[in-house]
Amino acid sequence: MRLHSGSLYWPETKTDEKKTYPALEETITCDVLIIGGGMAGALCAEEFSHTSLKTVLVEKNSIGSGSSSANTGLLQYSNDKMLHEFIEEIGEDKAVQFYKLCLEAIEELQQVTGTLAHPVDFIRRPSLYYASDENDAAKIKKEYDALYKHGFEVEYYDKEKISEVFGFEKPAAIMTHGDAEVNPYLLTHALIETANIRNVEVYENTAVQDAGREEEYHLFKSEKGVIRAKKVIYSTGYETVPFAEKLGAEINRTYAIATNPINELADWTYQALIWETKRPYFYMRTTVDGRIVAGGLDEDKMETPVDEAFIKERGERLLNHIKKHFSLEDLEVSHAWAACFGESNDGLPFIGEHPDKKDVYYCLGFGGNGTVSSKVGAKLLAGLIQGEEADGSEIVRLDR
Repeated sequence: MRLHSGSLYWPETKTDEKKTYPALEETITCDVLIIGGGMAGALCAEEFSHTSLKTVLVEKNSIGSGSSSANTGLLQYSNDKMLHEFIEEIGEDKAVQFYKLCLEAIEELQQVTGTLAHPVDFIRRPSLYYASDENDAAKIKKEYDALYKHGFEVEYYDKEKISEVFGFEKPAAIMTHGDAEVNPYLLTHALIETANIRNVEVYENTAVQDAGREEEYHLFKSEKGVIRAKKVIYSTGYETVPFAEKLGAEINRTYAIATNPINELADWTYQALIWETKRPYFYMRTTVDGRIVAGGLDEDKMETPVDEAFIKERGERLLNHIKKHFSLEDLEVSHAWAACFGESNDGLPFIGEHPDKKDVYYCLGFGGNGTVSSKVGAKLLAGLIQGEEADGSEIVRLDR
C-alpha cells in the first residue's frame, strides 16, 4: 500500500546524519515486540524504554518512512468529533475522560521531548477552531459551553473578535489552549534513537510474519531471523487495512503543502493552529523556519495519486485557502503531497488487547489526532502489559 506520494517537506529538515539500524539476522527473545517504526511504534518504544521489559522494535522499511513523514505535526486534544458530540454518543464521563487523556498526552509529550537525543521543534500553541459558515456558529457555541463546563481552558470569539485578533472574518470561533506543534519526522527519529540508547533493540528493513506460538512465546520470522516474544504490539498504522475495516474504520486520502519561508506572519496571532468545522476541513500552522503547512481536501479513496500535476493542482487549492485568510505576498507552494489517513466510525482510536488473541495488542491512532492518540495508547499499553490499571482502556478497546 502506497502511504504517500508527491514532494514531502519534513524529511528535508533532518540536516544531521540519520541514524540507521541493522536488519535482523539471528534468533532473539524478548518480552515485548513492537511491529512498526512510525510515530505510534516510536512512542511505544520510548514508553517501554522506561520499563524493565526487554523490548524490540522492527520496521519493514526504514524508520519514519511511512505516514509519519507525511504527518503535518498538529498536536491537539480536540478531536475530529467535538466534545459535545462525544457526550451525546458515549456519555459525559467517558467523553470528558477521553478529552482529558488527550490533553495529558500533549503535556507528557512536552516532557518527553525535553529528554530526547535531538530537538524536534515542539512548541505549545493555542488552536483557533472556527465555524465555516453561519450554520455552524451554534455548534461552536455549544462546544465552548461543553469545554468550559469541564474545566478546559477555552475562549469564545464572536465575529468581531476574530477580525480584531486574526484579521479575517468568520461567524464564530473558540480558542483552546494546551495544544502544540512538532516536526513529526524529527520526533519519530528522536524517539526511536533515544529508546535505542536505553537498550530497546531496533531493526529496520525487517519484515516479519506471524509464525504461530511456541509455549509462552509468539513466533515471528523475517528473511534471516526469528523473534520469540511474550507480548506483541502492532503499531502498523494505516497498513492494517483488513483488520481496521473489521474493527470499524476506513482508510482515505488527504493533501498537504508546505510553503516557501516568508517574513510576513505578524498578523498570525500566537502562531495558532487554525482549523474549521466544515467536513472535510481545512487546517494550517506555521513552522520554525517561517513556512506555512496546510492540509485538507480529503477524499474517499485509499490509494494516493502518483500524477504530479494532480497533486500540484491540489496544492494550489490549499494555497488559495491560506490566502483567503491572510494577505501574504510572494507566498508559493514549495512542497505538495498526498497521504493516507485512517478514520474510525466512532472517532476514537483502537488501543488494547485483541479480544481473541492473548498477549496481542494494537496501538492504532486513527483520526486527525493520530500522534496524540498514539501517545495515549503507548502509556495505556505499558500499563496493561505490566498488569497495572490503565485509565481509559474501556473507551478505546478494540471490541467496543
